[in-house]
Amino acid sequence: MDFARFKEMVRQHFRLDLNSYKETQLKRRLDAYLVRQQLAGYGALFQKLKDDSQAYQSFLDYLTINVSEFFRDPERFRELESIILPALLKEKRTLKIWSAGCATGAEPYSVAIILEELTPGHLHHLEATDIDQNILVKAKEGRYPPEAVRNVSPQRLARFFDRENGFYVINEKFRRRVTFRRHDLLNDPFGQGYDLILCRNVTIYFTREAQDRLNEKLVRALAPEGVLFIGGSEMIFNYHQLGLEKVRTCFYRKRGAKGGES
Repeated sequence: MDFARFKEMVRQHFRLDLNSYKETQLKRRLDAYLVRQQLAGYGALFQKLKDDSQAYQSFLDYLTINVSEFFRDPERFRELESIILPALLKEKRTLKIWSAGCATGAEPYSVAIILEELTPGHLHHLEATDIDQNILVKAKEGRYPPEAVRNVSPQRLARFFDRENGFYVINEKFRRRVTFRRHDLLNDPFGQGYDLILCRNVTIYFTREAQDRLNEKLVRALAPEGVLFIGGSEMIFNYHQLGLEKVRTCFYRKRGAKGGES
């Protein structure tokens, strides 16, 4: 089985669109995976994925590179806390927020911490999704090594985390603030009416065509005047055509009057 046939079989059997990943980068990672798993080729890999659900989850873990830490890119999160979220809260008391490609959950929990400080005791609709079911299990546990909380202040560590055997565990009350579910950004339908979508350091693995399709879907999922928060290594070149305005580095607002689409 050659590389192209492997991608097609994975798409048919698992609904995982590997054609949307950058081909050179993907093939390099898959070839390394074959060596690591001591598999003879793509045919053997596909058979293993089909026969063993744990092998498939391990494959997804490897493919999606689940890097996660709290307040990743602190300067951008300070802007989220001091500028973006206060502006959204002026217009709406309860926000609908989506962390897409949330990995181990540090990103949505970071948002939950900020919201608790901005609107004490008030519950917002905060959902977080990832394609990797295994990583979502870890996200729901909310258990992190010290390096994942290096950008968390001592005051926040004391208030929002418990210490357990050298790990930091999000308080159960705040774990319940985030709803986690599995979602494939390339294939599954999106929700609508989000005031803030965080999709950070996800599209860098996709082809330009897949990035464009995903950005169009993200914009449609935003409420008018909603904000899209992307990663520092990402750019949306055609944001004007998509109906966005760039408000700050990494932040784009959807144009359009309240109550109507742009």
